[in-house]
Amino acid sequence: MAEHRYPATPPTLAAGWTSNTVREPSSLFGANGMRVGPDGALYVAQAFGSQVSALDPETGAATAVVPVGGEVVAPDDLAFDSHGVLYMTEVMSERVSARMPNGDVRVIADNVPVANGITIHDDRIFMDEFRLGGRVLELYADGRAPRVIAEDLVTPNALAMGPDGALYFPQVMAGEIWRVAIDGGRPERVMAGLAIPTAVKFSPSGELFTTEAGSGDITRIDLHTIARTVVGTVRPGIDNFAFTPDGRLFVSHFTDGGVAEIDSAGKERVIVNGGLLGPFGLASAPDHTLYISDGMSLVVVAPDGHVASRPALMINADFPGFVRSVCALDDGCYLTTTAGTIARYRPGQGIEVVTEGLGNLSGIACTRDGQLLACETDTGRVLQISTTGQTTTLARGLQAPTGIAARADGSCVVSASGAGQLVHIKDGVVSVMMSGLQDPHGVAVLGDDTFVLDRGARTLTRFNHTSVQSDIIASGLALGANAGITPKVLPGIDDLLPGPLLPFADLSATSDGRLLVGCDGAGSVIAIAPAVTG
Repeated sequence: MAEHRYPATPPTLAAGWTSNTVREPSSLFGANGMRVGPDGALYVAQAFGSQVSALDPETGAATAVVPVGGEVVAPDDLAFDSHGVLYMTEVMSERVSARMPNGDVRVIADNVPVANGITIHDDRIFMDEFRLGGRVLELYADGRAPRVIAEDLVTPNALAMGPDGALYFPQVMAGEIWRVAIDGGRPERVMAGLAIPTAVKFSPSGELFTTEAGSGDITRIDLHTIARTVVGTVRPGIDNFAFTPDGRLFVSHFTDGGVAEIDSAGKERVIVNGGLLGPFGLASAPDHTLYISDGMSLVVVAPDGHVASRPALMINADFPGFVRSVCALDDGCYLTTTAGTIARYRPGQGIEVVTEGLGNLSGIACTRDGQLLACETDTGRVLQISTTGQTTTLARGLQAPTGIAARADGSCVVSASGAGQLVHIKDGVVSVMMSGLQDPHGVAVLGDDTFVLDRGARTLTRFNHTSVQSDIIASGLALGANAGITPKVLPGIDDLLPGPLLPFADLSATSDGRLLVGCDGAGSVIAIAPAVTG
C-alpha cells in the first residue's frame, strides 16, 4: 500500500499515560485528478496537500513527484504530453504549471480562475474553469495568451477529447455533459440528469464514461443512442478516473483520498484506503460517537472506530463550506467554516445555518447553558453565539485565536497561536496561562486540567489550574509537516471554498477521560489516556 503522507512514529508519552490509534493514518492528502503516466504509474493530484504522487497500480506504493512545499500549489488535474511533460492545473492559484521530465517546474498560464480540468490531444493543451461563467480554453506551452473556445458555462470540470474531434466536459452543478468543437462554436448538450458528474474520459475503445459523485456510479454512455449503463458503484464523492492503455479503470475520491480499480464486473479493488483530508476539528459526543470536520465533509466515527457515515459532503446543496471545527451535542453537532458560517447538523435533518458573515473561524465549543464559543482567527476575536445566532464579543485583540474549550465555571480557555500562548477568558478579562508555545491549536478541559496541542512543537501539554503548573504529556505527535517542509497556505476559492484554508489540529476530551488528538500530519486520530493501574 501507499506510504503515509508524512510517515509517523508512535509518540513519546510521559509516565502513566498510554495511547492507541482510533483512525489509521492516510496515504494521500485527498485524491483528485488522475492520469496514467508514460511509465505506467498512476499519477494522482492532491489539491489539499499541494502534492502529486505516482502510484504503483498493483500495490499502491507511492512516490511524491511534486512534493509538498514546492512551487506547485493545490494541483487539481493532470495531463501528459508526448514528451513526458506533466501539466497541472492549480485550482486555487489561477494558473497552470508544467513539470519537465528533469523535475523543473514553470508556469505556462495564469489568471485562469479556478483552473480545473485539463487534457492534451496531439500535444495541444485544453483546460476549463470550475466556476459559474467558466470557460474552456486552449493553452500554449510557450506562455502565449489562452484561446477561448467556450464561455459562460456552469462549473465545467475534467474534460476529454472525443473521437469526433470535439471536447467533452461535464457541467457539474447542472448535472449535464456537453461538447464543443475544438475550433469553437456553439456548445451542445449531450446528456442531462446525472448525479453530479465530475469528470469525463474516453476508454481506449472510444466509449464515453463519466463519474457521478452524488451516487458513486461510474457510467458508460453510448453516444449513438445516448443510453447509459452503470459499470460500477462505489461510495459517493468520486473526483476523477483514468484508463490504462489496455482499458483498466481507476477512480479517485476527493472526500477521503481513496483510490481503487473497478474491474469489468464492476467490482472494486482498493489500492489506497480512504482516510482523512485533515483531520481538522474533533468532538466526542456523550455516547463516544466522534465527529470530525474534515474540510470537504463531516465524518461520523462510531464508538468502535469505524466510519459510520459522511452525512455532509461538499457536493450536497446544504453543505456550509470548508469545515474547520466541530463541537458535539446529544443529537448531532455544530460546525465552523472558513467562510465565517456556523451551522448545525442533526442526523436525518441535514445542515441548518445558525449564523454567517463572520470572519475566518477556527475552534468552536459548546457551553453548559447551550451557548456557542468560537475563535475568529483573522480578526483576533473570541465570540459567544446564542443558538438563535446572536453574537457577543467576549475578547478582542488576540493573536490568531485558534482552539477553544469551555470550563465548568462559565469561563473559557483559548490558544492564541500567533502569540504562542494559552489564555483564560472570564468576565471579559484575558489572562495568560502559558506562553512560549510554538503554534498552539486544539484545547480541551478535563476537571481542573486544561490540555493544549502545540502543532509546532508536536506536543500535548497539561496545565493545572490549582497548582498553576504544566507538564508535557506527549511529544513527537504526527502534527503538521515533517522537519524541513514548509507547506504553502492554501488561498481557497472565492464563492466556493473561501480562504485562506488555514491548518488546524484539534483536541477533544471524551466523557470517560481520554484525549483524542487530530494528527493532521499523518491523517490519523489517536487517543491518549491515563494508564489503568491495579
